[in-house]
Amino acid sequence: MKIHPLITKSAELADLCERLAEHDFVCVDTEFMRENTYYPLLCLIQIGNNEEAAAVDPLAKGIDLTPLWNLLCENEDVLKVFHAGGQDVEIVYNFTGKTPHPIFDTQIAMMAISQSEQIGYANLVESWLGKTIDKGARFTDWSRRPLTERQIEYAIGDVTYLADIFPRILKKLIKTDRGHWLDAEMEKLADPANYANDLELAWRRIRAPGRNPAVLGRLKALAAWRETEAQGKDIPRGRIIRDETLADIASHPPKKQADLAKVRGLSQAWAENDIGKRLMKVIAGAEPLPSDELPERSGRGAPLGKEGALVADLLKLLLKIRCREIDVASRLLTRSDEMESLAAGIRKLPVLEGWRYEVFGRDALELVEGRLAFAVEKGRLKMTHIDDVEADGAAQAAAE
Repeated sequence: MKIHPLITKSAELADLCERLAEHDFVCVDTEFMRENTYYPLLCLIQIGNNEEAAAVDPLAKGIDLTPLWNLLCENEDVLKVFHAGGQDVEIVYNFTGKTPHPIFDTQIAMMAISQSEQIGYANLVESWLGKTIDKGARFTDWSRRPLTERQIEYAIGDVTYLADIFPRILKKLIKTDRGHWLDAEMEKLADPANYANDLELAWRRIRAPGRNPAVLGRLKALAAWRETEAQGKDIPRGRIIRDETLADIASHPPKKQADLAKVRGLSQAWAENDIGKRLMKVIAGAEPLPSDELPERSGRGAPLGKEGALVADLLKLLLKIRCREIDVASRLLTRSDEMESLAAGIRKLPVLEGWRYEVFGRDALELVEGRLAFAVEKGRLKMTHIDDVEADGAAQAAAE
C-alpha cells in the first residue's frame, strides 16, 4: 500500500479523491478536538483503500475540501467505511449539511458476527490482524502544527488497518448471510436527522424532571437558549450551564435575578451579569409544553409486577443463550426494555418482526406463552420445546 505524505494542497487532494472514486470502498477517519469549542474542530482527515492512503490537513491554508466532501456525500458508487463512525459522520454533516452514503461501520458489523457489543479499534485490529496499535499519540493536541511523524503514522493506521479488515468482515457477513441484519443500523447511522442541531429539540437531551407541562416548557426554552449562547461564544454547552442545573432551574424557577446566586451550579455573578438577565427573560417568556410534545410515560416495571419481572429475567437469560449459540451481540437483537415490554404482554415490538423474529423473537414469544422451557444437557443450559419434552416422556413411558 502506498502511503502519501501529508496532503496540504487542493490539487493533491483532488487527484487523490479522483483515484479513490474508481474503487468500491474507501476507509475514513478523523482526528478532532472538541473540549473547548461548541462544534468539534476538525484537525485531520485520514482516507484510503487497500492500494493507497493519506492524511489530509484541513487546517492547511487555502485547502479546498470540496472534492473530499463530494466523494463522501455525493458518490453513491463508493462505500464509505468507518469504525465507530458516529462522531466522524457528525463532523462531515457540520461541514456539508449531508452525511456520507452509502456507509458501513465495522463496529456495528462486528455485532452480527461476534458477541462484541462495542469493540474498540485497537481490539479490532488485534483480533483480525494480530497487531498492536501504538496508542501514544491518541490524546495529543491534533490542532497544533506542525504535526509530528508519529502523529501522522498513528492517524494513517486508522484507515490502513481498516482497509485490510473490512473485506474480511464483509466475507464473513456474506458467508453467514447476515449482511441484511445490518441494513437498518447503517441507514440509521447515515440519517441526517441524527446530526441536525434543532434548538427546539435540545431539551430532549436532558433528563426530563417528570411530565409537568410548565416545567418542561421552561426546560425547552432554557435548553434552546443555552444552545444559542454556546454557539455565539463557541464553547461547549456545559460551560454555559450544566444539564442538572438547567433542569433544577426549570423545576424551581427563581423569582428574581438575585435568586440565581442561590442556585447550585451558578456563581454569584449570575445575580448581576447580562447572561443572568437573559436567563431570567427566557424563564419569564416560557410557555407550558403542549400535550403532544410531552414525553411518553415510562412503562418500565409498571405493568410487570413480580411475576412479570421474573418472566423478563427468563427472557434475558434466553437472550444470552441464543447469542452464545449463534455468536451475535445481544444489543443487535433486542434491548432490556423491549424484553420487559414483551413480558408485560406487548406484542408490537421490533424483536417480533423480520429477521429478529426468526433469530430470537419466535422463541422469546414461545417462552412467554409457555411453549418453551429451559433444560440442562451435559452441564450446558439450553432451550427445549414443551411438545418435544412431552413427546420424549410419552415415548419413554411406552417403552417401559
